[in-house]
Amino acid sequence: MVDTSLLTFIAFAAVLTLTPGADTLLVMRNVLGGDVRSGIITTAGICCGLFFHATLSALGVSLILMASATLYGLLKIAGAAYLGWLGLMSLRCALKTGSDAKVSAGQLRPRSLRRSFVEGVMSNVLNPKTAIFYLAFLPQFIHPSDPVLFKSLFLAAIHFTLAFLWLCLLSLLLDRFRVALLSSALHRWLEGVCGLLLLGLGVRLLLERR
Repeated sequence: MVDTSLLTFIAFAAVLTLTPGADTLLVMRNVLGGDVRSGIITTAGICCGLFFHATLSALGVSLILMASATLYGLLKIAGAAYLGWLGLMSLRCALKTGSDAKVSAGQLRPRSLRRSFVEGVMSNVLNPKTAIFYLAFLPQFIHPSDPVLFKSLFLAAIHFTLAFLWLCLLSLLLDRFRVALLSSALHRWLEGVCGLLLLGLGVRLLLERR
């Protein structure tokens, strides 16, 4: 028998995954500034952050976060500052000369790949809206007889799979056009747009009320 609640969760998770946001912008930024590997590793970091939020939700830590205006405000400031920093880094790349931009967008070193993973994790972990979403969303699909932590991680694994497949596909598509983009000023223009949008998301997060 098909579990209708599970299918409902998959549908909601798919809609959430396909909705553009900071995660999508970050993957686009790192693919354009590096290559498809950078996008995939950024995606892995973003998706790993889902397990962090699922665990906090299962343990009730997110409930404390939602009830405490001070803790929520601190996390919101940290998330906004991080998005702002990523935006500024993109704008700095966009303002480089054409030759500098091509060099910076060449083959990534291992350190750059590690940085891509960390950026992905941090963008998700520092997002208070994800924490609140998981607190409000996951319990609706957990029955009283279910092991809470296991079921939360299982649902997060479904979300992980959907998000990973979509963002990896996006990385592959962007990488196909990356060489053409790097050969023109369009690459720096896209870097600048990503930077401005990340900055805008950071400001919106900072000014947003609960």
